[in-house]
Amino acid sequence: MSVLRSRFVQAVVILVGAFLALRFGIRPPAPWSVIQIYMAVVFLAVLIFVSSDTDSWRSFVNPMRAALVDPSQRPVRIVLAVALPILLGYYAYTQAAARPQAPAELRAVHPAPPGSIQFRGKEINIAGVDNPLRKDVATFKRNVAAGGEIYVRSCMFCHGDNLDGHGLFASALNPPPANFEDPGTIAMLQESYLFWRIAKGGPGLPRESTPWNSAMPAWEDRLTEEQIWQVIAYLYDATGQEPRRWETAH
Repeated sequence: MSVLRSRFVQAVVILVGAFLALRFGIRPPAPWSVIQIYMAVVFLAVLIFVSSDTDSWRSFVNPMRAALVDPSQRPVRIVLAVALPILLGYYAYTQAAARPQAPAELRAVHPAPPGSIQFRGKEINIAGVDNPLRKDVATFKRNVAAGGEIYVRSCMFCHGDNLDGHGLFASALNPPPANFEDPGTIAMLQESYLFWRIAKGGPGLPRESTPWNSAMPAWEDRLTEEQIWQVIAYLYDATGQEPRRWETAH
């Protein structure tokens, strides 16, 4: 029981449990950069927890101090002396080693969308579909306003309050969030393309788009079909961009 009451053991259990929950308990999987952000928050919370009072801090520090100076812990020091350089060396190697990259000419900046997708058990055609909210001119501005509210709640932290990709979390994401003000992004795309990307996120990208996969999460479990179309309408309205239209046969 005394071991379980140790603040050091409790801190390790919380950190390991939080990592496992974030890494394996979220479906679809969260991007690694997002996991790093949440783990940093958990680490700071644990640090505050173990330093809440003198006894708690002493209980947290004692096992580490004993591992460094206690004569009975000499085997632990030997293991650490061997394991830590190996782990640091492996980390340095993984960061410095060359990674296989697809040829530049094969880069898929805007990977081809599928012909249709499954959205909450419903099949939605992507090819040839425009934003259905544009058909009702009388309510379109209302839908744009609703899309703006959804953007502020769910998208602004990454894509920024100016829609320029410089949100609060943007610097921690790799690759960075899309800059909607850039004429090379949504102005080059049909609205149905955006629906696919928002609904399926980075996990829904085809393999040929790697290694340029997106850190975008899949929103199909959080937003309804109408809400996604509303956000799309807001993006074009707020940036002054016009969506690319599907070519029609003459």
